[in-house]
Parts: sequence; C-alpha cells; structure tokens
Amino acid sequence: MEVLEPAEWQARAAAHAARVDAFVAPHLARRESRVKHPVHDFLFTYYSQRPAQLRRWHPGSGVGLRDAAEHASLKGYAAVPGADGVVAVDPAYVASQRPLLASLRALLAATAGRAANFGCFGLHEWAMVYRLSEDETRHADWPLRLGADGTDAVVESHRIGCSHFDAYRFFTEPARPLNTLRPTSADRPAFEQPACLHAGMDLYKHAFRLSPMIVSDLVADCFELARDIRELDMRAAPYDLRDLGYEPVRIETPEGKQEYVAAQRAFAERGAPLRRRLVEECERLLAVAAVVVAG
Repeated sequence: MEVLEPAEWQARAAAHAARVDAFVAPHLARRESRVKHPVHDFLFTYYSQRPAQLRRWHPGSGVGLRDAAEHASLKGYAAVPGADGVVAVDPAYVASQRPLLASLRALLAATAGRAANFGCFGLHEWAMVYRLSEDETRHADWPLRLGADGTDAVVESHRIGCSHFDAYRFFTEPARPLNTLRPTSADRPAFEQPACLHAGMDLYKHAFRLSPMIVSDLVADCFELARDIRELDMRAAPYDLRDLGYEPVRIETPEGKQEYVAAQRAFAERGAPLRRRLVEECERLLAVAAVVVAG
C-alpha cells in the first residue's frame, strides 16, 4: 500500500478543495441569499452530493494516509493493521459495496458500447414544459423564449427519442406518449447512450457514489464535465436565460441543431475516457472485494 505523509496528502486535499470551490462558493453564497440559479444550482439540488462532501478529498482504495484523524472517522475508513497512525479505505467496506460496483460497471459498460445518438436536440427540456403555462414550469422565474404556444409547436413538430429515464420521468403527461422510447428505472443499461447529455452529467453521480473508494480527482473531473454540460442543456432549453449571460442554442432551427450536435459530440468525446476510467475503477474494486470474500 502506498502511504502518503501529512504534507503530501494535505496539499492534495487543499488543491482539490480550491478546484471545486470556484463553483461551490458561489452556490453557497446564493443559497445564503436565497437566490436561485437555474443552471448552476442543478448539480447541488438534483444530485445528492452536498457541497461539503464534494470539497472533501479522498485518496481512493489502496492508498493510506498518515496522521489523518479527520478521515479515520469517515464512513468506509479503518486503521491499517501494522501501520501506526495510517488510515485507508477498509477493504471490508469495498466488499460490502459489491452490488453497487457490479451494477455501475454494467451500466457504464453498456452505455459505452452503444452507438451515440446525435438526433435528440435537447428536446427533453421542451417536453418537460409541454402544454404548461409559463407560471407552471420548473423555472417559472424565467420566461419561455417562444412562449407557451411556440414551445408546444416545437415539441409537436419534432420526433422525440429521449433514452434517459431521469429526463423522461419529468416529461409532462401529454408529452410522454410523444416519446418514441419507454425507458424505466429498471432497464437503464438497455437504453442509455454516450451522446445523451444527462448520461454525461450522471458520470458525476456515478463517481461520487463510488466515494471514498476512488480518488476525488476523478470525481472532480466528472463534476467539471457535468457543470459544462448543464450549461448547454439549459442554453438549448426553451427558457430565455440571456439575462444570465446565456445565449440560446435555437434547436428549432437548422443552424441551432448543427450547433447543438457539435457541442454534444464534443461532450461525448470528453465523457468517453471518464466513463472508461469509472469502469476500470469498478473492476479494480470488484477485484479487491473478491480477495476479501475469498478470505
């Protein structure tokens, strides 16, 4: 086992906190002031990872920390036998996470192995407001760029093929029959595909669910990808967010579709190595768990 001395792991922990604070600190300030942000708050309100958890650095399974009392009390950690003052992620804890590791590996590998679909054009956000009045939408503080009738017309004039259950489940009732797919929470590996913006953002969710078993640098990489994807997600949404500095991606036009697909393709390319790293981490941790179970 590699053991990090206090000066080294504390420097890594401080660098990690500083890296994510560029996004965490403004969110906390808005929360204190009770100001909502429809783009940047999403990663903290939709996902269950709290800001303090995101800021906390973990070295990942197989790396020990000397003189790390604050880590010793965290879930999943234990003292390393025969190494005075060293704590690390407990292999027994890794073994207890086998169901999670296996299910995440299956989902991530299936997604990576599926052909990318670049024809959805972000219409999931439009289907979430279909046939709603403007004061009934999820972001009612922000107007619909084309108005309610114009938004409905865009939904009705396009083929909707949302493959991501956690987007599809927020469709309005009239919009659900318009979707060509019927994803459920139980069959994600059969539907999710690597060009989907929500599948890309969910790499952050998968990464933090693997904490503290994986190094927090990988969680931060996935967080930054999700942060950037969310901006495209909302620029292509029906809301008018120009007062926040977001120029719309007008997916109802041929030019807007081209812009969306180009950005979507770039995010799929960024997400591919992160998805692959998460698969590799799941496989590594499953091997650790197998050793523990074998005794």
